[in-house]
Amino acid sequence: MTRSITTVLYDLDGTILDTNELIIQSFLHALQGVVPEGFGRDHIIPSMGQPLTAQMQLFSKQEEVSHLISLYREFNLRTHDELVKPFPQVVEVMKRLHEAGIQQGIVTTKIRLTTEKGLRYVGIYDYVAPHAIVTIDDVTNPKPHPEPVLKGIEAFGADPSTTLMVGDSIVDIQAAAAAGCIPVGVAWSLKGEELLRESGAKHIIHDMRDLYELIGLERESLA
Repeated sequence: MTRSITTVLYDLDGTILDTNELIIQSFLHALQGVVPEGFGRDHIIPSMGQPLTAQMQLFSKQEEVSHLISLYREFNLRTHDELVKPFPQVVEVMKRLHEAGIQQGIVTTKIRLTTEKGLRYVGIYDYVAPHAIVTIDDVTNPKPHPEPVLKGIEAFGADPSTTLMVGDSIVDIQAAAAAGCIPVGVAWSLKGEELLRESGAKHIIHDMRDLYELIGLERESLA
């Protein structure tokens, strides 16, 4: 493949950071006594990737959810380091892309505080451009609207046609397509790769190192 990709944007949760259990446990903690008995992870997973307020309103059937969000964030911050880790080969791949001159940014529906905390904790903050970390705090319209992805592209002055947007949820794929860049789904998504294909993912990666081929870098042999 000819080397043409110049920019890679990543969703955060469920894509490069394995925060799945942290998110699920934070919801279960905040919603204790609010949701019906039997409410669990299978109810939470389908909407993961959407803004926290929207999810909390959906689960609680309440319009005013600031008190639930406070409970969620308190638990989330307190247990963050215990429950967060990068997905396999994420650190290795992002380091190599950084060294190869590929521009890397983040497009997430998380707030900036926990976004930067996660990036620093797993050791990849230095591989992304700080001005291209687009959070829920930075946009009017979150994914699946194209605004967050377009902001990431504009931060680099990049061409959408040479930009990959890598994500684990339908909203990532939809936002990428609407922004005119190349939607890439991750097979380790809790939602399943088939759903990402149906949503319009142009590529599905089964290993983070599959990005090398999409970008035009040689995949180094495993020692």
